[in-house]
Amino acid sequence: MGDPRGFLKVRTRRELAERPIEERIKDWFDVHAESGLQPWTREQAARCMDCGTPFCMTGCPLGNVIPEWNDLVRQGKWEDAYNRLSQTSNFPEFTGRICPALCEQACVLGIHQPPTMIKNDEVTIIDQAWELGYVKPLPPQRLTDQTVAVVGSGPAGLAVAQQLTRAGHTVVVYEKDDALGGLMRYGIPNFKLEKGLIDRRIEQMEAEGTRFRTNVEIGKDISWDELRDRYDAVVVAIGSRVPRDMKIPGRELDGIHFALDFLPDATRRVFGVKPVNDITAKDKHVVVIGGGDTGSDCLGTSIRQGAKSVTVLQIMPKEPTSRPDNQPWPTFARLYQKTTSMAEGGEYLYNTDSVNFVGSEEEQSKVTIEDSATAEGFVADERGHVTGLKIVNVAPGENGPFTRQPGTERVIPADLVLISVGFLHPDTTTLVDQLPVELDKRGNIARNDNFATSQDGVFVCGDAGRGQSLVVWAIAEGRSCASAVDEYLTKEKSELPAPIKASQRPMMLPR
Repeated sequence: MGDPRGFLKVRTRRELAERPIEERIKDWFDVHAESGLQPWTREQAARCMDCGTPFCMTGCPLGNVIPEWNDLVRQGKWEDAYNRLSQTSNFPEFTGRICPALCEQACVLGIHQPPTMIKNDEVTIIDQAWELGYVKPLPPQRLTDQTVAVVGSGPAGLAVAQQLTRAGHTVVVYEKDDALGGLMRYGIPNFKLEKGLIDRRIEQMEAEGTRFRTNVEIGKDISWDELRDRYDAVVVAIGSRVPRDMKIPGRELDGIHFALDFLPDATRRVFGVKPVNDITAKDKHVVVIGGGDTGSDCLGTSIRQGAKSVTVLQIMPKEPTSRPDNQPWPTFARLYQKTTSMAEGGEYLYNTDSVNFVGSEEEQSKVTIEDSATAEGFVADERGHVTGLKIVNVAPGENGPFTRQPGTERVIPADLVLISVGFLHPDTTTLVDQLPVELDKRGNIARNDNFATSQDGVFVCGDAGRGQSLVVWAIAEGRSCASAVDEYLTKEKSELPAPIKASQRPMMLPR
């Protein structure tokens, strides 16, 4: 802490400038107009109070030593800052861009001022490290004779693979898609996370010795039991991709898709890859059901594809702009934050539930609507394609979380409906059939505190065991799982860091 009065001298918080909306919606590049390194970057870092009890570190699952590298940013010591940051985080360029910054919510300064710009400091450190040549491959000094298969190349899979490779084990990562990165590759739009950031990390990992196999689906191209026979240990990091559906009348109409059937194709087109589902929002009235981060991604993507209109439905009320009493510091408060996509256009409807999808008159005749005598709607085409969605206002009720408000029903036009209401659990159909592992009551792969499943030598980390969560938790789980796998293989106490236990939960999980 160079200046003990830094947070008193600089009370305002600066944010990175964004490119003009009319410019950025015409391309798929990063929405920001400037990098994290600005004339005010070091001044902002000086606002860090170097607290005696740094709650920012408790908010971060990785255990990043934030006050230390904040002070190094203040001094402009980029190599030292990178060395400190890389001791706890494998991929700060990912978390620095797409993590909701649990650390900032726990910042002590945030009690009475805007919190320290931890997230911007993090991404600035790693961007400077790449630019100045500090990021280099770290191959192991010696190799063991142990082999590990990692299934899935999302943040958890990449983290566990990098850690185990650096420990000297021979690691092969299997990915069913044509490119690496998991949902970071095709699930997150390029304007939020440019894919070159993933590519350069893959190059580093390959130089360290990690091997990658794309277009290989375990359970189909190679059976799970065969994979277990080939390797000394297997790590399952397949994510949680089974989407939560909406069982309301008219769901069978054409034009209704899950968000993750829509978003990947948009990114594939950007990079000249053939679409899988070939869904586009061009010239359509788009309705997105679900107002979380994925819903926001659908909004920004639809605008860039040339949608006529985009409406995002959220059953929850609009979040407050200041911390509510039931979400006290240092827990993660669910506050209203206008995303870059929300600033670009579209309409958000809060306290709104979906009643039924509207199609042709024949389809409408099959619809039964609670508290409504008729199913009004638009005239559909002859193919039974969705043309509208009947919605209704909701409010907190005595008999449940939401009560529909009579007289508020109306139909909004919808040529394309994107369902973005979360995920249920990982797709374990072939895994359970071929290499039976126990599942928990939510359908996730059960594991003990050391990430071990009920099958000897088979481990699980990330969303596949935790449930749908954040990239920072995936990386933390990958690092801890690597330590557990290393101990299993060597029968000795691992020197790899283990920031969390498998049972550890966040203080409060953001949506």
